[in-house]
Amino acid sequence: MKKIRVGVAGYGVIGQRLADGVVLQDDMELVGIADIAPTLSVRALAEMDMLGVNSTPYHLYLVDGADKSKFDELNIPVAGSFEDLVKNVDIMLDSAPGGVGVKNKEVYEKHGCKAIFQGGEQNSVADVFFHGYANYEHGVGADYLKLTSCNTTGLIRAVAALDHQFGLSRVAITIIRRVADPGDYHRGLTNALQMDKAPSHQAVDLMTIMPHVEATGILVHTPVTHGHIITVIASPKEGKITREQALECFEQHPRIRVVSIDEGFKGNASFFKYARDLGNRRGDMYEIGLWSDSVVETGNDIMFAINIPQEAVTIPETIDAVRAAMSMQTTGAEGTAKTNEYLKIGRFK
Repeated sequence: MKKIRVGVAGYGVIGQRLADGVVLQDDMELVGIADIAPTLSVRALAEMDMLGVNSTPYHLYLVDGADKSKFDELNIPVAGSFEDLVKNVDIMLDSAPGGVGVKNKEVYEKHGCKAIFQGGEQNSVADVFFHGYANYEHGVGADYLKLTSCNTTGLIRAVAALDHQFGLSRVAITIIRRVADPGDYHRGLTNALQMDKAPSHQAVDLMTIMPHVEATGILVHTPVTHGHIITVIASPKEGKITREQALECFEQHPRIRVVSIDEGFKGNASFFKYARDLGNRRGDMYEIGLWSDSVVETGNDIMFAINIPQEAVTIPETIDAVRAAMSMQTTGAEGTAKTNEYLKIGRFK
C-alpha cells in the first residue's frame, strides 16, 4: 500500500500534534516538519534525538528567514529547506501562525502541492471550509482545505450529531473561552472576564459549514489555559428532542465523551487530569467532553454543555481533511472511521 506523504509547517502547539497524528496513521508517512526558530518545542525534540511518537524520526526543515547557525549552535540537525520538504510531499498541513499560511500557499502552488490550513487563516486561503462530520464530501479531491477553529470543531461535532438525527433549525451558543494556551505569556496575567461583541465567529463559522442552521453566540474570555466550555441550545425543525434522545445520540458519537459531575468531571481541569492519567501524550484528548448533567429540555429545544480540549481537538478533523483531499476515502462515514481507528478514538464506548 502506497502511503500518502505528509509534511507539517510550524512545529508549535498544533504542529506537534499534527505530526504525531500523521505518524499514527498506517496509511500516511510523515516526511518532515518545518519551522523558523529553535523554539522550546524544537529543542525538546532535539533533546529526544529528533524522535517523535513511536520513536519515529522527525526530520526538520527550515523556512525562509530561519538562521541556520542558531540551530547549529544547539546541535539540532537540519534536513533541508522548506521548498525541499514541499517538493517531496503529497500534502502539507499548515499550522504556521495566522497570516503566514497565505504566504506559504505560494510555495505550495509553485510545486503543485495540496495543503490544509488551520483555523487562524482567512477562509479565502482555501477552496473548502472543512469539517469531517459536517461536509466531508465537499473536500474530496480539493487542493486547499481550511479547518475550523478548536471551538467550532468541537461545537460542530455535537450540533451535526443532533442535526443528522433530528434536523435542526437554530442553535444559540455561549463560549467560555480559555485566554491562552499553557505556556503562553503574550496575553498577560489576568484576573478578569472579558466580553466579545456578539455574534461570536464560531456561530458565523458554523453557519458557513452548515448553512441550513441559524446560529448566534456570545463569547467570554476567561483567565484559564486548559479547555473551553460551550453551552448550546439547539432547536429542532419539527417536534421535540427529549433528553433521552439527545443523550443516546451523543453516546453514539465516537468523538464525544459523555461524562457526569458525580463521576468526578467537575470542570475543564478534570478532563486534562484524566487525559494525563490515561497516559495520553502531552495530556491530550481528541474527544470533546459532554456533561450528561447539563442535558436538559427547554420546551421543544435541548440544552447541553461541552468541554473543548483546544490543543488537540482539531487533529482528527485535520486527518479527515487529508483523507478527503487525497480521495483516500470518498464519504465522511468511511473517512472519519479510518481516522478514528488509527487514533484509537472511541475505545471507551
